[in-house]
Amino acid sequence: MTLERVRAAMAKEGPSEPWPWPAAEPAGDSSQAAVLAALFEEDGEARVILTRRAAHLRSHTGEVSFPGGRLDEDEDALSAALREATEEIGLDPSTVQIVGELSPLATVGSRAAITPFVGVLLTRPELKPNPDEVELAFDVSLAELMAGGVFREERWQWNGQPDRPMYFFDLPDDTIWGATARMLYELLELVALT
Repeated sequence: MTLERVRAAMAKEGPSEPWPWPAAEPAGDSSQAAVLAALFEEDGEARVILTRRAAHLRSHTGEVSFPGGRLDEDEDALSAALREATEEIGLDPSTVQIVGELSPLATVGSRAAITPFVGVLLTRPELKPNPDEVELAFDVSLAELMAGGVFREERWQWNGQPDRPMYFFDLPDDTIWGATARMLYELLELVALT
């Protein structure tokens, strides 16, 4: 899986539709958030940057996520995603070429409406995790995420809504699940179909 394939998948996709689950509709009191799925290529393989959230945070402690967070007042989603990537992992926004968006989605637990952006980098970045927010910044190849035994799906139900799929990517040191796994699943599906 190369970056060229990622670019082609995102160019072909066009505008994203909201994630087709009942819980994808943001609640009236939800906050707006944005994340950045930043990818670079190494040895012919596209790799995506992820973080493990710091253990002292109020929500999603120790979970694997894309760099991102809530929008500041009068800030658009893309600016927020790039700002958060700079704050969390020291990513220089001038090195990021945005190639598309994934489907917007809403989280159940943190009640956030998330806009996910996909960006590519020309080279492996030097990541500088901010210990106030991030315990670890790491990358994984898309090929590894698609390898046998890494992905699994469960059916979960919330608040009387119909069962829906919950995705998991089991890595050697971490499990990616929740909103991040849904976004990764969509990205991998788009790239695999290109």
